[in-house]
Amino acid sequence: MDHDQRRREIVEVTWRFIAREGIEKLNLRDLAAAAGYSNGAFKPYFPTRDALLVATFRYVAEATDKRIARKCQGQTGIAAIEAFAREVLPLDELRRNEARIAVHFWHLALGDRALAAVNAGTMDRWRTLVDQWLEQLLGPDHPTAPVVRDSMINFLMGAQTSSVLDEAVNTADALEAQLQYRLEALRSLRAAE
Repeated sequence: MDHDQRRREIVEVTWRFIAREGIEKLNLRDLAAAAGYSNGAFKPYFPTRDALLVATFRYVAEATDKRIARKCQGQTGIAAIEAFAREVLPLDELRRNEARIAVHFWHLALGDRALAAVNAGTMDRWRTLVDQWLEQLLGPDHPTAPVVRDSMINFLMGAQTSSVLDEAVNTADALEAQLQYRLEALRSLRAAE
């Protein structure tokens, strides 16, 4: 038996369950049944619900980061920022499910250091990427680069929340228009140089 594969399967079932049912309904017994495992089968892999939640949040963050790396490979400046944003924005069902997971986990991370650390690691990686692309776009040590970076990341996180809580208004088309508005602001910042 491949233990890493089994862990991955459990985490994949968990994130789909949370996206569909919500985190408040998650318990290991029901999750094991949904995955086709016997009660207690998760214990050797995830001894507690919290351990499973940390692994699930990490899995979703890593899946997003892998997509970002693929889509941004060979891209620079504003093209890279746009590709990055499209992989975070909930523009399809997969990314909407990831947004649902993120919103649930952010709530839990308020009181859980392990979950907060996973989120902080993701934000650090994203800031590093956006800093690199902004330097390509605006030049080194541009005085507004940190504000531009944080504004873009906050927009993406806010869009994830809004797409979950106000889905009727924050459709894929609406989020696409909002992204284009932000990218145009970036282009005008560059043009003003």
